[in-house]
Amino acid sequence: MRVKQIIILFVILLLIFTGCSTEEDQNLESEDENTIDVQPDEEVEVIAENLEVPWSIDKLDNTFYLTERPGNIVMIEDGNMERQEVQLKKKVSTASEAGLLGFVLAPDFTESKKAFAYYTYEENNQQSNRIVTLRLNENTWQENELLLDDIPSGTYHHGGRLAIGPDEKLYATTGDASEAEIAQDINSRGGKILRMNLDGSIPSDNPFEDSPVFSYGHRNPQGITWSSDETLYSSEHGNSANDEINKIEAGKNYGWPVIEGQEENADMISPLFTSGNETTWAPSGMDFVNRKLYVAGLRGTAILEFNLETGEQREVVSDFGRIRDVLIDDTSLYFISNATDGRGSPEGNDDKLYRMRLP
Repeated sequence: MRVKQIIILFVILLLIFTGCSTEEDQNLESEDENTIDVQPDEEVEVIAENLEVPWSIDKLDNTFYLTERPGNIVMIEDGNMERQEVQLKKKVSTASEAGLLGFVLAPDFTESKKAFAYYTYEENNQQSNRIVTLRLNENTWQENELLLDDIPSGTYHHGGRLAIGPDEKLYATTGDASEAEIAQDINSRGGKILRMNLDGSIPSDNPFEDSPVFSYGHRNPQGITWSSDETLYSSEHGNSANDEINKIEAGKNYGWPVIEGQEENADMISPLFTSGNETTWAPSGMDFVNRKLYVAGLRGTAILEFNLETGEQREVVSDFGRIRDVLIDDTSLYFISNATDGRGSPEGNDDKLYRMRLP
């Protein structure tokens, strides 16, 4: 009789354990179903074409806003493309890599019609970068307020990416303007990631007093994004190779030109990922989803996926030429080609805005 009771008790415990395990497995399956994963070789759709050296993508609801380096903003809505005039207070530079670059809509754009822009300009035979606000009036954008000027600009390496962080601050990437030593100079705005309030003032919690400098020692960063836990990441062009993906922390030194790639220094931060001495990605715009970074590759002619958990990397989109920027929303990954920037091989109707639907 005692043996029978033990058997019954064992069966009951087994059923309870199995039920709990099944419920846990179902929860895990549910979580897996709700994550987004970009799969290579998905069907890619053309959203717009005949773009002229596009540089940055922003999107509000179903309307896209793209900057073109010669000085235009392209609005794409319901399949219709409109190239809108941008009236700037300075002459846009036509130097290599320069022009109308970063662009991001203000959080209250629907009411204010305001956006932020980063552009290279020429004045008195000199070249600089500046960050301004634009305001949309009917179909024309007008420069409204100057937020930051005298950002170094040289033959190459203008930086240029703008983004509004989860802290509601405006971030900008700046290049070393082909003068590597300024990246280590805290008093220079070149070779930095900058952080400011949306009115252009300096946040009280910036790492350097009365300075927009957030991090330094950068060569030519052209992409920034945040993970779901609000960690900041950037992409950076190396010196012919040694491109980098960095985790950005306030006040830290990212090494250029003292170290690059896999090199180390006790007072400097080495990258999470690097292309190494033999390969170049020329990374540009980037976005984040599902614990992974997705980065546009110009020389790499691909969208690169970097898994922050496993340290693995792979190409998820290729064969579309030079890719300048990416944007991910709930249903799709969008990217723009950059074959018309003087370094690509344009084909019919280049450049283009593409969409790849996410699973």
